[in-house]
Amino acid sequence: MDVSYRLEGPQDAPVVMFSNSLAADLSMWDAQVERLSTRFRVLRYDTRGHGGSSQPTGPFSIEDLAGDAVGLLGHLGIADVHFVGLSLGGMIGQVMGARHGGRLRSLVLCATASEMDPSVWKSRIEQVQREGVASLAEGTLERWFTAPFRAGHPDVMAKVDSAIAATSTAGFVGCAGAIRDMNLVPMLGDITVPTLIVAGADDPSTPPAKAQAIHERIAGSRLAVLDHAAHLLNIEQAEAFGDLLEHFLDDQESHSLAGRKRAG
Repeated sequence: MDVSYRLEGPQDAPVVMFSNSLAADLSMWDAQVERLSTRFRVLRYDTRGHGGSSQPTGPFSIEDLAGDAVGLLGHLGIADVHFVGLSLGGMIGQVMGARHGGRLRSLVLCATASEMDPSVWKSRIEQVQREGVASLAEGTLERWFTAPFRAGHPDVMAKVDSAIAATSTAGFVGCAGAIRDMNLVPMLGDITVPTLIVAGADDPSTPPAKAQAIHERIAGSRLAVLDHAAHLLNIEQAEAFGDLLEHFLDDQESHSLAGRKRAG
């Protein structure tokens, strides 16, 4: 696997790692990187089959995608990170928390789910195989952003539409197949790292009920629902999400510092 990534911010700062949604790329995190990179080392990467990363060669699972993330950390010599994933990235995050918790300082799961209706994904895969990823763009934008935001931000819509259209058929089909076949519910109880779960109040793809189901299965997790936000809540409500994320990260770093002082 060749993984496309960007690493920005102070070299000695704690690392925050961002994982993108299906049919997006690492640019979806621009607002968060701008906000955090003065105080944190920020790592973002393109999921397999997206952006500049390698294209898939066959079927794979969410566990395989988590393995790509762990491999990138090993390549960069990074011991642990605050992991932030949205949608598909949040599914990867669940596996990271359950199977690779020793690599995480904390976990943020945004607009995601542990299981989804396989028939929906079967239908989308078949459409992409017939007509290409761009054929999904209009419906995807309608799910990803509320109508008022779409109407008021044509520049954002154009940028996101371009990212959707740039996603390869193989990349979409491989990752959508991983979503179709996943059942992450049994592993949620294995997540013990500090976890924040964030949902958009107006998200039709992964509504707050999906976030609540994850919250109930991860001991000690926190749940937040952002108003006036659909699926790509980190873009639609960038400031509110940034406040929430930064407060959570600062809280975890404060606890970590206090623990090191007690140990010393």
